Amino acid sequence: MRRTKRKVYVVLPAYNEEARIGKLLDSIDEAMSEARLLHEIIIVEDGSSDKTAEVVRECAKNMPIFMRQHETNLGLGATIRDGLYAAVERAGSRDIIITMDADDTHLPGLILRMVRMISEGRDVVIASRYQPGARTIGVPLLRRFLSYGASVLFRICYPTLGVKDFTCGYRAYRAEVLKEAISRYGDEFLDQDGFQCMVDILLKLSKMNVVFGEVPIILRYDLKEGESKMNITSTSKKTLLLLFKRRFGI
Repeated sequence: MRRTKRKVYVVLPAYNEEARIGKLLDSIDEAMSEARLLHEIIIVEDGSSDKTAEVVRECAKNMPIFMRQHETNLGLGATIRDGLYAAVERAGSRDIIITMDADDTHLPGLILRMVRMISEGRDVVIASRYQPGARTIGVPLLRRFLSYGASVLFRICYPTLGVKDFTCGYRAYRAEVLKEAISRYGDEFLDQDGFQCMVDILLKLSKMNVVFGEVPIILRYDLKEGESKMNITSTSKKTLLLLFKRRFGI
């Protein structure tokens, strides 16, 4: 019996990305076509006030896109949750689910390498800023310092084999692993409301029999248009609180 070809689902949380989303979708579709990967792009449009949804609908005429919309802005946590649930519902156990930012700072050319690492035996592959060959271009110094500090702190307090970058949202997951995590944790698997949701996913997966791996990322922050949607102070505080809660039960 012939096995169904593995499919890659790309989950994009999108909020006011009118200026970049079209170019990114073209780049994803091009990278997938060149790699001959069967794919679908899942976009959760988080109550944007610009024409993000209109641009996505236009792109959907030429590539496989599924879009879910929020009537109001609910934040990254709810957007990632809905995107991952949609992907898990559509994916088979052998399929791969990718999460990445919609602001064009994560380059789709890395997807093929991440998919290959999943095929080689990893369950989760992280695009890491802390692997040899990684580069961050245009990232403000304060944000780089805080990200590195968070990496060191999590490696000390929550050492996880194969993980140095706990906060980067550009990742590949074996769909079967996410299905098992949702079955194990239920609604608590994706219960964080902010940017710290990406950290919490790793912390929960680390309690399972999961093999992690990383690939070096070239983070092109210089391609980003407009200000970051992340409140650095609030995100840092919530991430630290999450760390102490998960590590010490505080």
